[in-house]
Amino acid sequence: MKNILLTTTALTLAIASMNSWANEQTDWPNSMTVGTASQGGTYYIYGSGWANLVNQKLDTRIGAEITGGPVQNISMVQMGEHDFGMVTMGPAVDALEGNSELLPDNTHADVRAMFPMYQTALHIVSLENSDIESVADLDGKRVGVGPAGGTNDEYHPRLFEALGYDVETLQGGASDQAGQLQDNLIDAFAFGAGMPIASFSQLEAQADVNIFSYSEEEIEQILEEFPALSHSVVPGGTYNSVDEDIPTVSLWNFAITHKDMPDTLVYEIVDTIMSNHEQMLQVHGAAAETLPENISYNNSIPFHPGAVKWFEENGYDIPEDLKG
Repeated sequence: MKNILLTTTALTLAIASMNSWANEQTDWPNSMTVGTASQGGTYYIYGSGWANLVNQKLDTRIGAEITGGPVQNISMVQMGEHDFGMVTMGPAVDALEGNSELLPDNTHADVRAMFPMYQTALHIVSLENSDIESVADLDGKRVGVGPAGGTNDEYHPRLFEALGYDVETLQGGASDQAGQLQDNLIDAFAFGAGMPIASFSQLEAQADVNIFSYSEEEIEQILEEFPALSHSVVPGGTYNSVDEDIPTVSLWNFAITHKDMPDTLVYEIVDTIMSNHEQMLQVHGAAAETLPENISYNNSIPFHPGAVKWFEENGYDIPEDLKG
């Protein structure tokens, strides 16, 4: 009789738990979107991947949207046009300060951080036969900088100008600009994303290339003038033609959502991403940095309450001024 009572009690608790879970899901949107970037870039691959993983685990319907990248993503989340987005800290800080190119004078007060993604390391590719092997060699050249409004379109032109180089920059999708480089329509392609960048790897498989970044002297000047950037490297072995570490600069990326997204949904999304590291690595190698301790690289975007709950339950402190 005792065993029967214990079994009955356990069953009752399990049913109650399932009912509670079902009730929590009633305010979840039926379908959702995550803003990524252009096809061929890490954002699109990573964003599609984390959305698919969440869909598998939580039975949600989150679709990836091609966008112009972080500048557009944060504004789309602010306006409620996208449910989720991905953003680098530089464009995020600009938007939070009311300096967004898309929504000027809007402080994007409704945007909330969910989880850390990875570093965007800035680096550049040229064809080997072009003899372009350094940023200084780009002076007077035509250089692709990715989609309009993306992190690279925002930063590479500013860095070239700050360093005193006269570079004509052109915008376009990552895959398109890799093709333009191969067709000699541009002289180099300056980009930054989680590594390896798919379009760089594809280009490297089809042609002999030089992959490089800013010199140590240029990096020191950049870090003095652009505090949102930090010192980083493109590790040797990231690409077949890269044997040794390449010094560079980078920005951190975070997944974001709107403040009105249900707490339970955000909690479960964060739990899914943080608890399935091996599956995230299958999405993209950049997910090696998708670790809970890397929340420390966000010192500007308030965290969503659902994210705060998960991180604090798992032993990670969120500063009071970043609890949204």
